[in-house]
Amino acid sequence: MENGAAPPVIVAIDGPSGTGKSSTSKAVAAQLGLSYLDTGAQYRAITWWMVSNGIDTEDPSAIAAAAGKPDIVSGTDPANPTITVDGTDVAAPIRTQEVTSKVSAVSAVAEVRARITELQRSIAATAEEGIVVEGRDIGTTVLPDADLKIFLTASPEARAARRSGELKGADVNATREALIKRDAADSSRKTSPLAKADDAVEVDTTELTLAQVIECVVTLVEEKRASK
Repeated sequence: MENGAAPPVIVAIDGPSGTGKSSTSKAVAAQLGLSYLDTGAQYRAITWWMVSNGIDTEDPSAIAAAAGKPDIVSGTDPANPTITVDGTDVAAPIRTQEVTSKVSAVSAVAEVRARITELQRSIAATAEEGIVVEGRDIGTTVLPDADLKIFLTASPEARAARRSGELKGADVNATREALIKRDAADSSRKTSPLAKADDAVEVDTTELTLAQVIECVVTLVEEKRASK
């Protein structure tokens, strides 16, 4: 604790989509001067690469064989998180419906998870000030020794409303069905399922505003940092 500098802190934020995970993680990282990593974007990036290169995303062995090929680089500035594949900026194309509909299948392949998990661990290990890493298996699989693990939840209705708001004019019921289907796929996959770590703090965001969720998480991180 030289010069009163805060020790680096590794924060894992997990939970299903539509819980405010990305907005919360970015804001907390920015407020506390930490790096930020959106692990979902990395799985979307490898899925985008598979689709762009004509890999059959219904064929796990084809996906596994190609998992090591794309060069995925994540920028960890919470104010401007970037992601490139083989030097190409893919921040926009990875958010298309085509990629979204295939990401669970690609992410379920063990070789893909091993590749991306290794990438995530190396990014976390080199974050000098500490990092907020958001995803679905960070506290359980990727960074089981994280200083603080948070699991965000919300009702399917609240999540669908938020997600359809993000998707501009999407049908809330259709969005709700898609979220539930994706949760089921991600929770039941053999490799690193979406799950709450035993030592994670659960935060139900259903009735909270984004500002309240951010405040809650910032407080948890500050308490953890003070006790290090």
